[in-house]
Amino acid sequence: MNENKLQIKNISCRVNDTQILKNISFEIESGKVVVLMGPNGAGKSTISNVLMGNPKYEVTSGTIMLNGEDITDLPVNEKAKKGLFMSFQSPVEISGITMTNFLRTSYNSLKNTNIQLGEFMKLLKTNMAELGLDSKFRSRFVNSGFSGGEKKRAELLQLMLFEPKYVILDEIDSGLDVDGIKLVSEMLNNILKKRKMGVLIITHYNKILEYIKPDSVIVLKNGEISQTGGIELAHKILESGFNKQ
Repeated sequence: MNENKLQIKNISCRVNDTQILKNISFEIESGKVVVLMGPNGAGKSTISNVLMGNPKYEVTSGTIMLNGEDITDLPVNEKAKKGLFMSFQSPVEISGITMTNFLRTSYNSLKNTNIQLGEFMKLLKTNMAELGLDSKFRSRFVNSGFSGGEKKRAELLQLMLFEPKYVILDEIDSGLDVDGIKLVSEMLNNILKKRKMGVLIITHYNKILEYIKPDSVIVLKNGEISQTGGIELAHKILESGFNKQ
């Protein structure tokens, strides 16, 4: 039996006594791409917060399994060490902390190591070059003054360095124009070709699906899964919208 998957089993969740998610079940196999779609307010970002363990979101039933291990109640840092990564829709700015210091500290924590600065800089430069980032990027403060595209590439840089098992990309296409979506999608495709990861892409746009081909599509409405299917389901939604599904 293949247990190389992230499984969400019958998850229900509430925030401040308000039920948000109702009996959600799906899975992401290693090396596969799953797209989660839905209108605003459907509960998409709640799923990402529940998966990562945001304490604001109370899981009232269900389990989250990572490669056969129950991680439902683990804190955020422990889930990250187990191999779960989340790219934020709106990454926070951290003034006074350089990208190099932030990334090296995070790398050491996640991998339980103490990589020497010289060795880390070689690794960082290699990955930055793959994303088309210039050398000044590493000395800038975390997300401070970054454009929308730079913030997305900073998230992808973390993904490349940390090499998680499963990746949650929450609205990675938000705040980008058509050219930006295409560029970020191409970068993501290149990353996934070289690294075997299970990926959950959360979006309410279809543009990104012109460049990234999912293995399955899930539609969320009012905190419940309303439909599942392949890329044809996403195309159907593009034509008729969520309300007619």
